[in-house]
Amino acid sequence: MLHYIIKRLLAITPILFGLTLIVFLVMALIPGDPATAILGAYATPENVARLNKQLGLDKTLVEQYIIWLSNLLQGDLGRSYSLNRPVVDEVIERFQATLVLAGTALILCSVMGLLAGIVSAVRQFSWVDKTITFLVLIGISMPSFWLGLLLIMLFAVKWQLLPASGMYAIYGGGDWLDLLKHLILPAITLALVATSVIARLTRSAMLEVLRQDYIRTARAKGLAERQVIYRHACKTALVSVIPVIGIQAGFVLGGAVYIETVFQWPGIGRMLVNAISMRDILLVQGGVLIVAVSYVIFNLLADIFQHYLDPRLTS
Repeated sequence: MLHYIIKRLLAITPILFGLTLIVFLVMALIPGDPATAILGAYATPENVARLNKQLGLDKTLVEQYIIWLSNLLQGDLGRSYSLNRPVVDEVIERFQATLVLAGTALILCSVMGLLAGIVSAVRQFSWVDKTITFLVLIGISMPSFWLGLLLIMLFAVKWQLLPASGMYAIYGGGDWLDLLKHLILPAITLALVATSVIARLTRSAMLEVLRQDYIRTARAKGLAERQVIYRHACKTALVSVIPVIGIQAGFVLGGAVYIETVFQWPGIGRMLVNAISMRDILLVQGGVLIVAVSYVIFNLLADIFQHYLDPRLTS
């Protein structure tokens, strides 16, 4: 197991290097002069030249990348001009809020998706299977931001049961119960599509497993149906579903960008939207990089867990 983990860590090293290159080039090649956009009405030639020198934009792309990468390896992502604070401090603070939202959504979509897929497969062609399949199709087809607005209209505006925005109440609150109330709507919204995808693929994996000879043998031996399903079939099906959950974790992180905007959640997605509008290049680079790296790490953990369940598939 340790040998496999080391091998996978070595394998993602060039991927992480490639991510830094892509993130840097995407921001560096955006049309327009960042210094002019930053200075606005004060964008005289002298001020623009001075700011370009301060930001290192007067150097070649290769020199800029080497400087940025060397600083990155030392834990320095630069300084946000719009917030006047180190980028790494702002990104870490915002990413903690995003992890609360995305982590809750990932747990919800994993649990609900697996349960829905298993129940649907075990009761194939029943009204339960048809109902779950119908709901899954709706979940895959429904835009998350539209669902978020719908939930706000119903639960926050019409029924006034849950708060519509923020992570904590503006006045009072601040405890875990207050956080939970603010977390319910955005977490459900963010988990919807991922839940539907996981449920659909879990159902397919379970149906394939339930047709295997060893499942028939287990039933022929007189094992209880619950043991056959949960001790034998589920474990095998989970091996196929784990990589899908890892991929959905990345989509959940990516979806947090617009869900946080809809619910005014103070996470990294909302930070990126504000930073892009302000042309704060270093802040955008830091935010995009940590989201991309998190996606790689989630998939690495999914690979390791899949190897744990069945070493033959990934060794």
